[in-house]
Amino acid sequence: MGSSRLKAGALTPVVALFRRRLVAQGYSPTSLRTKPREAAWLGRWMAQQGVAVQDLSEEVVARFLAEEEAAGVPRVPRVRSFASLLAVLREEGVIAAQALLPVSPLEALLASYRAWLMGPRGLAEATVLRYVSLARSFLSERVAAVGELGLRNLRGSDVTTFLVRECARLSVGSAKGRVAELRSMLRFMEVEGLTVVGLAGSVPPVAGWRDARVPRLMSASDVQAVLGTCDRTSPLGRRDYAMLMLIARLGLRSVEVARLRLEDVAWRDGTMLVRGKGQQHDRLPLPVEVGEALAAYLSGGRPPSMARHVFLKFHAPVTPILPALVGDVVDRACKVADVEHVGAHQLRHAFARDLLRSGANLKEIAQLLRHRDLATTAVYAKVDLTSLRVVARPWPGAPA
Repeated sequence: MGSSRLKAGALTPVVALFRRRLVAQGYSPTSLRTKPREAAWLGRWMAQQGVAVQDLSEEVVARFLAEEEAAGVPRVPRVRSFASLLAVLREEGVIAAQALLPVSPLEALLASYRAWLMGPRGLAEATVLRYVSLARSFLSERVAAVGELGLRNLRGSDVTTFLVRECARLSVGSAKGRVAELRSMLRFMEVEGLTVVGLAGSVPPVAGWRDARVPRLMSASDVQAVLGTCDRTSPLGRRDYAMLMLIARLGLRSVEVARLRLEDVAWRDGTMLVRGKGQQHDRLPLPVEVGEALAAYLSGGRPPSMARHVFLKFHAPVTPILPALVGDVVDRACKVADVEHVGAHQLRHAFARDLLRSGANLKEIAQLLRHRDLATTAVYAKVDLTSLRVVARPWPGAPA
């Protein structure tokens, strides 16, 4: 297949290692044939050109492909096709790491802010991405022509003008999120001494009543229909079913599903460690049906991997899933079940509703959902319409 020691030219010593890495990362049989073959093709060209393996880089690959294309070679791949080869060679120290571009003052500040959010603040990765994105938008307007950040003369009016413009296109809930993100950035700049005065207090609040709406809930029949869409005879279906069960029967968040590790499940004790928001860890009882779904996936669905995360992607490279994939699974299941499309959090809401109907009080629900503030759980009192009718006073003037 072009990976023999006599046909790989300058890359002869590394093609076999490269193929072993592809196998370990779960690449398909087709990729296991084509990628080493492409590496051998590149290695033969390098030998002809006198390019040593330690000098290999994206620029060398681009020159190789350009020459092959100019020579009329059909179906010449792109530089990104060799990204996995270059990554393996860099990990093994065969070639040097990519040269880093000079870091601008803006990127340096954002890197410090990101570290502050993930360290002292203990925010989740997805939350950090949102906060840093907002900071980038705001700070980009403060970059001078010479690349320096103009923060010393930052005023409250600058903050208000940015926020009003940013929130003009947003819902009340999203606007409140922007306020929190902006205040966080301004607190960081105050702590670091980047501004003369603290400006977090200058961010105006967004008008809106807390929990003014009744939460959107899926009916119990729709939840069951969504769970029933998973093909539990296939590895992918078993994985998706286990993820859905963790949300629908245990109330986990998407990020908590993605963070679950093999050692978090205590099978003998019938419990599970949940890695929640803000580095909060809680141990919950593991319902039998959820445990069975997890066991079915782990014993007959999880791709081989050295990763300790429970849930993995099924396409190469096989790596732990991101929280967004959990939402994609829920969305796909809703389409197949032909029910209203909801986010993964609505399954968590439905779980709380079922607990309430089964007789659990709000404090018990708060413990299971791992709410730090009981006021967050109180919103579910509004979905118990049967109990509300009992205590509701008649509308003045309504017929008896």
